[in-house]
Amino acid sequence: MAAKPVKVLIIDDSALVREVLTKIFSRDRNLQVVGSARDPLYAIKDIKEHRPDVITLDLQMPRMDGITFLEKLMSSYPMPVVVISSLAQEGSDVTIKALELGAVDFVPKPALGIGQGLDDMSVDIVSKVKNAASVNMDEMRRQVRQRKAGKKATTSNAAIKEPPVKKEEPVRMVSSTDKVIAIGASTGGTVAVKNILTKLPANLPGIIVVLHMPSGFTASYAESLNDSCAMKVKEATDGETIMTGYAYIAPGGKHVEVEKSSKGYHLRVSTDPPVNRHRPSVDKLFHSVAENAPANSLGIILTGMGSDGAQGLKMMKDRGSETVAQDEKSSIVYGMPKQAVDIGAVNSILPLDQIADFITGYVKSR
Repeated sequence: MAAKPVKVLIIDDSALVREVLTKIFSRDRNLQVVGSARDPLYAIKDIKEHRPDVITLDLQMPRMDGITFLEKLMSSYPMPVVVISSLAQEGSDVTIKALELGAVDFVPKPALGIGQGLDDMSVDIVSKVKNAASVNMDEMRRQVRQRKAGKKATTSNAAIKEPPVKKEEPVRMVSSTDKVIAIGASTGGTVAVKNILTKLPANLPGIIVVLHMPSGFTASYAESLNDSCAMKVKEATDGETIMTGYAYIAPGGKHVEVEKSSKGYHLRVSTDPPVNRHRPSVDKLFHSVAENAPANSLGIILTGMGSDGAQGLKMMKDRGSETVAQDEKSSIVYGMPKQAVDIGAVNSILPLDQIADFITGYVKSR
């Protein structure tokens, strides 16, 4: 029996965008457009009537903006959302906010020639909508409950104001005892990485993170993490020495690798060709760690679509690194972790909420 097509609801205030997206989705027999609405208030009826599998959402609309709608939607009726918005191009902070609220992925609208531009991006748009339809809804609902609980706790403690914690300047790592922690993720990764980094103490070895994100977004993501983490979080720059107390986010659209010299470990940031169709690539990072810090490293692969990172993690494990995969139950998409597990690249399979404790335990044990 053939699988039922993915039901898609389009929400965008532009009639042209709604028309182009409808044509794009209608060309794929595995997708079915069940409605299009010019703003979220019109969309409510379509959601109740058609129960779409995926929503595409603009962020800049009359009567109710996309962020407000997304927050309300996730609170009352969680479902996969792919943001398709010009604000994703202009305001990366807004995009990061949408991902934190539960959006599965995003597509920046082209700045010029939007009709033809969207059509040129049709393969990417269709792929992201199909990926969104395959997310782990149980985990998405759990994350919604967790955000609600955190929001209530924050509101109830709002009257108790504490001065911000001043972050001490990290100390350069000693080469003889250096450790490197490498993390890779894709779909659902912005939330998963935040879950881990916000739980870690300030004095851990350097952490390098690769997420499948385009240029222009990772600096904002790093800044938002830096505000909520004990460690210092920054976008990685080419040639800098890896320091204790720092977490480095690979710049969108660029690879990041770990290299070793007489002075210790440092980062290489490049525009080398994509690996596994990705730049940055998790495999690119993991392979470099396996080459340059095989016995002094921990590799972690998190939620994400596809197989990027599996082979690199296998190489790390084979050369003596400790390796971890997020488990299926807590993954928004159990693609990348599953591929790593299937090829024997993983020492430990853990729920997301246990990975931060595992990291601190690994550091103490070494």
